Amino acid sequence: MERRKLMKISEALNSSEVAALCFLCRDFVNWKYLEGVEDAKVLFNRLEERDHLNTEFLRELLRTIQRIDLLSLLKTNRQGVEETDGNPIDKLSNYRVMLYNIYNETTKENLQKMKFLLSDKTGRRQMDECKTALDIFVKLEKMNLLSQSNLHRLHSVLIELDQPLALTVQQFKQGTGASLQPVSPPPARLLSGFQHYNSPLLSRSEPPTTHEGGHFSSDEETNNQPSSLSDQTEYYQMNHNPHGLCVIINNEEFLGMELKKRRGTQADLNALYPLFTKFGFLVNVHSNLTAEEIRRELNGVATRDFSEDDALVVCVLSHGENGCVYGTDEKKVSLRELTQPFTSGLAPTLAGKPKLFFIQACQGGGFQTGTLQCPPNPRGLDEDRGNQMEADAGPIRGVTVPSDADFLLGMATVPECKSFRNTNTGSIYIQELCKQLKRSAESPRDDDILSVLTRVNREVSKEEYLYHKQMPEPKYTLTKTLVLKFVD
Repeated sequence: MERRKLMKISEALNSSEVAALCFLCRDFVNWKYLEGVEDAKVLFNRLEERDHLNTEFLRELLRTIQRIDLLSLLKTNRQGVEETDGNPIDKLSNYRVMLYNIYNETTKENLQKMKFLLSDKTGRRQMDECKTALDIFVKLEKMNLLSQSNLHRLHSVLIELDQPLALTVQQFKQGTGASLQPVSPPPARLLSGFQHYNSPLLSRSEPPTTHEGGHFSSDEETNNQPSSLSDQTEYYQMNHNPHGLCVIINNEEFLGMELKKRRGTQADLNALYPLFTKFGFLVNVHSNLTAEEIRRELNGVATRDFSEDDALVVCVLSHGENGCVYGTDEKKVSLRELTQPFTSGLAPTLAGKPKLFFIQACQGGGFQTGTLQCPPNPRGLDEDRGNQMEADAGPIRGVTVPSDADFLLGMATVPECKSFRNTNTGSIYIQELCKQLKRSAESPRDDDILSVLTRVNREVSKEEYLYHKQMPEPKYTLTKTLVLKFVD
């Protein structure tokens, strides 16, 4: 588009109108790139970088904020019609336009009442920071308290404040709300991140189909009337409280002669339990299970109705070898046996939802080595600490990786190699995982799980353990970005 026209439009917009445009564009530009934007020129640059700046889309934005007077600047003849090699013509979502209309009709008195009624869920300080209803909506979305499929809280508040606006939300929920344009989000983008060379990312290219109830019922179906790129295409929704189950299997004592007691594993349990509780999961702990008991427990969990869950987490802390973990009876359970009960065919209410498996166990008897000779006293490992290091290995003997979508397998080590555990402070991998997940949850940035695991890889691989290296390995078939934040 002509920069001169964009400059004129930018100069004609006041700060509240720019804020409204930023809110309406949250489906097309990640929120962190819109934070603090007060100049429309900056917004236009953000849209242009992502191939979303075209005449028709800008016209729709200006019509929505009722700046019809600026449309004359966008007049063009047929020879001047713009084309783009990027996404199809973008449309504002019904959901976001509805929220903008509510903002437009909210009086100052009702704004204060809205902040008061919501403060019990968000905290008073969070609401005090909000100057407009748009600020409130943004805050609620960041806290997973508001989305197209999660309008209950907003609707309840509006019933108290403004019946016509509450009716607007009700009509939208029933699908009768509007003459507004339906959503036409850009096509799915593959996640940027790392993937194991044996674990290709499975993506969905089928068009979305409507499904009453708003939850996934099979891998091919998606939410009815997706509200935004971030909700529908890029991000897993984490709207329920609790988010779902976190199952921890903690094997410390072993019944035979070959596998030693896993001293220090209680420290891992003590790190995982409160962390995933704060993430909003119901945490179930099972200690010292045989191989058959592990299978029976996970098969039992798989019969759960996950319709009201957002995700599943399974942590297994045990001895292991290539492609398996050990029960306390020193019998093997393959990684495939851990994940298979939760594939979409066997657990259909988990289809389209992230399933996270974190495995603290050796995957062989080999040792990782660095490219440089280890110094006599390796960095980060004094003599006493060296005496406290053990390996979660079993008798030495390929790896099965889940081929279905939406799985993440966080392995403490690569195949054929040992992982290490401090007999006092816990395993190297689980402790670093909990540290980085906590850091991410407390950060104002929305770091996704793959970014977190990259940091875990980096930090674990820096150190030396019993004069050897350890290299964790994530394997995944996630199809969206997953962000874990603490639940108030």
